[in-house]
Amino acid sequence: MDHFLDKSHGRFGFSANETPALKISPGTGETIGFETSDEVYAQLHEFRDMEKLTVGINPVTGPVYVEGAQPGDALAVTIHEIRLKDRGWSVSLPGSGALQHVMGQEMFTRRVPIDDDGVHVTSRHTFAPSPMIGCIGTAPAEGSNSTIMPSTPQGGNMDLVQCRPGSTVYLPVMVEGAYLSIGDIHAIMAEGESSFVAIEAEGIAVVSVDVVKGMALRAPRVETADEWIFVGLGNPVQESITRGYEDMFAFLVDGHGWDRGDAYAVMSAVGHSQLGGPTGSADPDPLHPFSAVGAVTIHRLPKAVLASGD
Repeated sequence: MDHFLDKSHGRFGFSANETPALKISPGTGETIGFETSDEVYAQLHEFRDMEKLTVGINPVTGPVYVEGAQPGDALAVTIHEIRLKDRGWSVSLPGSGALQHVMGQEMFTRRVPIDDDGVHVTSRHTFAPSPMIGCIGTAPAEGSNSTIMPSTPQGGNMDLVQCRPGSTVYLPVMVEGAYLSIGDIHAIMAEGESSFVAIEAEGIAVVSVDVVKGMALRAPRVETADEWIFVGLGNPVQESITRGYEDMFAFLVDGHGWDRGDAYAVMSAVGHSQLGGPTGSADPDPLHPFSAVGAVTIHRLPKAVLASGD
């Protein structure tokens, strides 16, 4: 890799008020390694007590200032590789996730070895790694966005399995330089992240960055080898679904010149929708900080329809 940011550059918010850890020129193909930290999970495993933590939850490494990025543009962040280390963590935080009621108020933690054989989730279950980036985003126009919840139009803790090697994540630019940060690597994670804390793992995400001028986005997008994925954010969930589908429709009609009726019919046939990560789209109740408000949804369009539709 051409540049490396170690985990000492971890921050607990997405903000343009932070001093950039690195400045780069876009579109050069140069790669940047973002090292993430699992220290909070190691401490939870040791202490089983949130009150004893000496570090914050879910830091992101950065920020990276991208020269030439201006409000109204988009960052195109291509994920080339995610290098895992030798361990991951399964943790149940009381009051979080879809399984909070069955797991109860006692904290559960498990150290998960990672080696050449795979990710050893139990003594009987070893899975092939499927690493992805849980938290990726740019700075808001003002203030700071959380690295935990909610997800925002600039990204954040979206927890999408599609943010994996081979994908390109498109993020809105709200401030000059964009201020890109990355954290929360997972060794493997089921879609929807039922546990709120999946198999978290320290690692290094290797990416390259470009700027797409004039690509004004109201929410992130992800391009995989086979699909375009549009992130919907809204409260209630139906608003999230509507916004994601509207962005897909505009992509076809405004971006690719499709007839409105063609876009409508094709989307009804192959434009799939599902829940994304569990972090919600609006600020949570301070008394229930891990209870999501609103929803993150994803809307998947096969790339194959573009070849036959343009």
